[in-house]
Order: sequence, then structure tokens, then C-alpha cells
Amino acid sequence: MKTFRKLALGLIAGSALFAGTAQAADTVKIGFNAPLTGFAAADGKSALNGAELAVEQANAAGGINGKMIELIHYDDQASPKESVPIATKLIEQDKVVVGISGSYSGATRAAAGVYQDAKVAYISAFAIHPDITRAGNYVFRTSFMGEVQGRAGAKLIGEMLGKKKVAVITLKNDFGKSLAAGFKEAASKFGAEVISEYQYGIKDRQFGPIVAKVKSDAPDAIYASGYFFTAGPLVSQLRAAGITVPIIGQEGYDSQKFIEIAGPASEGIIITTSLNRDSMDAEAKSFIAEFEKKAGHKADMVGASAHTAVKVVVAAMKAAGTEDRAAIRDAIAKTNLAVSTGNISFNALGEVQKDVQVQIVKDGNWHEHSVISDPDLLAPPTE
Repeated sequence: MKTFRKLALGLIAGSALFAGTAQAADTVKIGFNAPLTGFAAADGKSALNGAELAVEQANAAGGINGKMIELIHYDDQASPKESVPIATKLIEQDKVVVGISGSYSGATRAAAGVYQDAKVAYISAFAIHPDITRAGNYVFRTSFMGEVQGRAGAKLIGEMLGKKKVAVITLKNDFGKSLAAGFKEAASKFGAEVISEYQYGIKDRQFGPIVAKVKSDAPDAIYASGYFFTAGPLVSQLRAAGITVPIIGQEGYDSQKFIEIAGPASEGIIITTSLNRDSMDAEAKSFIAEFEKKAGHKADMVGASAHTAVKVVVAAMKAAGTEDRAAIRDAIAKTNLAVSTGNISFNALGEVQKDVQVQIVKDGNWHEHSVISDPDLLAPPTE
């Protein structure tokens, strides 16, 4: 009896091991890094929700070439110190066939080199620093690089809004500096003049000295970079000081949390971003409805961008018909796909070119203001 029990237990254990191995073999692994704790946790969780939604939708439709997708994600705290070992673990231990960043520029730029060295494709969902794709030909970006979005902001202020004297308020990190560089490069082309520029740190929440200087400058418009958690207090304090000129932000504002933080001061704020809440496009409408159902809050740019990146990966892997990493990279490079954030295709540097969506806060929600379609202005570098 004891011998029989041992044999039975051995068979059960062996069956479980075999089932586990078979299950692992029947999945395809995609790596994902995002800040799930720390100052950027709200963006990271929204990005993860967007990525998970895309995986759930793809699996419900049969997965990739008959295999279910497994999204393996880790918390990078928006820190290069975390993103580098995470990238190594995803590649070497978890054996992902492709990676996606749902994180900020510093963490993404650091991880990009790891993926490039390992010859594993890596997509930046929304990090904007120009050096990210310059890591090599295995690195791509599905949103605008900073300089491109900055140039769009210059056209919006100078040509579309007709404002001439601009005060620039710049967040001192990769995100803010890239945006400011593009804006200053293009401002004069649209009749706008940068009359002053002030910088602040990511931990700053009190902006009294900057507000006083901007009020004294008497600009026609303000171009202010920041994330929702810095832009909310900044906008509130600018408006409280009696500054009523247009304030133009970027995708970092693109969250309902900005509106919650800034309160009534958020009304009329205009941003450049990737997601049009009022779009009649089927992909965008479907994403917005399904995301809000899953996440329990309104759709935002980071969620849409992470959803976009996963959809690009899924389409490329289906096209490649294999889990060979070089073949997947080549298929991503050939992408031409309609998604919630626009039509995605890549140039030789792995950069996307698409229209810029302009959103404005009306009655406590983001709504369509306009669209910037200018292939020359929005063209990213190719090398």
C-alpha cells in the first residue's frame, strides 16, 4: 500500500510538473515596467491598466498564434536604478520576447540600453526623451518625442491662438527640458517670442517666486511643462494670483487627477497630447469605454499609450508568426496599425509620426480643442 501511495503521489507530482511546463510553453511573455509606487504611482497604475486591458482583449480573441499572452510586470518607481535590474530580470530570468515601458523618461532611457544589448525589442509607450530610441534599432516609441510635442505647442500658441509674448515654465528633468527645447526652437516660426523662462524641481509644490515673476512679465500666454501633480498646484497658484492668460501644458497634465487637484483653475487649460476624448474613431471610443470600466476612472494618455504599445506588439508577433526576437523586431518596424492614439508606424529611428491631439478642460472634463496635422513640423528625427 505504501509503495502504491508513493507511486501515485509521484505520478501526481509529475503530472503537475508536466502541466506547469505545458502551461508555460503555451504562453508568450511580454515584459512591462511601470512606477507602481512612489511619486508617479498613479500614472504607473493607469499604464498597467491600459496594458492589461490590451492583453485581456487579445487573449479573448485567441492570443498570439494560438498562445495566451502573459504580461509580466514590475514596479520601477520611475527610477533608472530600478528599471535596469528589472530589464535584466525580464530578459534573462523571465525570458520575455519583447518589453514595454509604461514609465517616465529616466527609467525608460536606462532600460532601453539593456534591451538593445540583449537584442530584445523594447517599446516606450509615452516617455519622451530623444535618446531613448537612439539606444539602437531594437527600441521604438509609440508617442511623441519631447521636441516634437514642444514644436506643436509653439504652433498652438503662436499661430492657432495668436499669442506673441510667452513665459516658459520648465520642469527640470528629461521631460520638461525636451519639451522646452522643442518649443523654443519653433516659437519664432509662428510669431511667438519667449520673453522669460523659469525652472522648478519635481518635488516643488509652492511656486510663489515664479508666479510673482510671471505676473510681472505680463505675457500673452504661458507654456508650462509638468506632470499632473506639479501642474495642478502650479496652475492653481497662477490663477489665484490673477493671471488669466492662456496656460498651455502637455501630456503630463493628461489625467483627471490634474482637474481634481487644480479644481476650478483647471477650466480652460489647453494641452497637447495623444488621446482625444471626443473622437468618433471606433478604436478610441472602444478604448475609452473599456478602460473606464476596468480602471474605475476616466481614461488618460498614459493608459491609452500603454494599451497602444501592447496592441503594436501583439500585431507584430502575429505577423512574425514566431517568437524569434529578431523577427519580432522586424515586424514592429513594419507596423501600420490604427489604435486609440492614432495610426502607428515607425521611421528608421523607431519614432512614430502622427497628429497631435489638443484637449481643453470644459466643465470639469477633457474635451477636444483642435488637432495639429503638420507632417513637416511633427516629423521626428530619423537618426
